[in-house]
Amino acid sequence: MADREVDFLLVGGGLAAASCAAELRKRGAEGSILLAGREPEPPYERPPLSKEHLRGESSREDAHVNPAGWYEENGVELLTGTNVMSLDPAARTAKLQGGVEVGFGKALLATGAMVNILRVEGAENEGIHYLRAFGNSEAIRADAEAAERVVLIGGSYIGCEVAASLTAMGVECTIVTMEEVALSRTFGEDAGRWFQARLEEHGVTFHGGEELEAFEGDGRVKAVLTKGGRAIECDAVVVGAGVRPDAMLAQRAGLAVDDGIVCDSKLATSAEGVYAAGDCCSYESVVHGRRIRVEHWDVAMQQGMHVAANMLGEERDYDVVPYFFSDLADWASLEYVGPAAEWDEEIWRGDRDGGEFSVWYLKDRPRRRRAQRRALRRPGRGAATARRPRRRLRGPRAARRPRQQPGRDFLAGPCARPVHAAGYPQRQFVAPWCNWQHASLWSWISGFESLGRSKSPA
Repeated sequence: MADREVDFLLVGGGLAAASCAAELRKRGAEGSILLAGREPEPPYERPPLSKEHLRGESSREDAHVNPAGWYEENGVELLTGTNVMSLDPAARTAKLQGGVEVGFGKALLATGAMVNILRVEGAENEGIHYLRAFGNSEAIRADAEAAERVVLIGGSYIGCEVAASLTAMGVECTIVTMEEVALSRTFGEDAGRWFQARLEEHGVTFHGGEELEAFEGDGRVKAVLTKGGRAIECDAVVVGAGVRPDAMLAQRAGLAVDDGIVCDSKLATSAEGVYAAGDCCSYESVVHGRRIRVEHWDVAMQQGMHVAANMLGEERDYDVVPYFFSDLADWASLEYVGPAAEWDEEIWRGDRDGGEFSVWYLKDRPRRRRAQRRALRRPGRGAATARRPRRRLRGPRAARRPRQQPGRDFLAGPCARPVHAAGYPQRQFVAPWCNWQHASLWSWISGFESLGRSKSPA
């Protein structure tokens, strides 16, 4: 018999669980809520870790999902620094760190992801950092303040964002990556070159097509060695080698696991009454027609809110189009709606040289794609350019996500005139304002099928 009972058990102290708790209360749920997370902090947003928090421009409290007193005021029991050791879906019980067994009515698994640790010679040296939590960000900042040169391993989001932040702090940065072009794995080489050029023009050195061989040092890292024969001297290293979903608790509980916790289109796992959300959630996307897992801030928030609705009986498919953003200091910003697993054509709109543009990624259905091209290339239609207002938005809460409103057309960029989607009156996407160089990247796959419709623009 369980030591205690709760109506809603939320496992994982991140954005997905906190968003689920807030949405449950917003929708009038009166049952007991227990949110248990292994981190010592209340749930917080991770994007600032490579940006303003790393640069010392914001505090830990600024990144908290909810204010400090919100949990007690709303009757949410928050257990920080507490692991959930085991889960029994059939008995609807979970064992917490310390041995307390909790019975639950419904549960959310939002266990997030774990960084990939590099196992190479010299990896035991001091000064080699990974970024996932507040402590990591603050340790990188402390090392960077005493360093002249930092090497970033990996040319994706973490590598590029951290390189930009540290360069803005006056540190000499070098990126070493297996890809020939920065950010090309997600956006392709053409867009990737644009962002790489922004990094390079601010002093970041880029070595593409290089694979890490070893770290060199005598207790503290002194150089990075590549398989191509380069030896790059440094005072510290930041590794951005990706993450893997933390599905260990789910796997031990007997839930279906495959590149994350396997969920249906409603974000329900293979066990009744148990849901998943965030980085660990591999769900059947009704938008894309395939199973996907997305490791981004907005998706964790949206999925946590969606699970709350389904816990309360709505049983709706999760059909929110994935969205994310990235900032390179205050030099450039991008926003992406998609994602596209692959594409065979890119269409650029706007002023590439001026840094205000959008990129559309097209795939399949040649006749429909011809209609898409005509609509996108028609003067005064489609995604044009971002404008630069007088004040800059700050932080991921600053209306980052494109608004979705019923009964409106599809807009493909800030201040753009509408691309009218025949038979698609459901959503409007408007990229937020910015006052620095800005790019919007849009995945437009199989007409409007990626957005839940099959008809092409008029």
